Amino acid sequence: MRSRYSAYAFGLSDYIIDTTHPDNPDYTDKRKEWKKEIDRFCEGTVFEKLKVLSSSQEEDQAFVSFEAYLSSGLLAEKSRFLRENGRWLYVDGEFSQSTR
Repeated sequence: MRSRYSAYAFGLSDYIIDTTHPDNPDYTDKRKEWKKEIDRFCEGTVFEKLKVLSSSQEEDQAFVSFEAYLSSGLLAEKSRFLRENGRWLYVDGEFSQSTR
């Protein structure tokens, strides 16, 4: 989770794509377009702080609850990750976003 937040903060869109599970709703084979979308988001957002609230792991599945403080507001999410071939991939999350 921390590595993906840092990747967003530093505009490392390839890392975001490479650590996203194919079952994620945003996943697409149109990598060039997807990369542009992520780049636009990163460029238009100030990533102020990440606060990990809790984490748990069961076999090859993990959950991380966090708050990300962004220029657009607070993003609170419980993320789900799956481990495949030794790598943790972001699948989806239950989230809410509010402006401060």
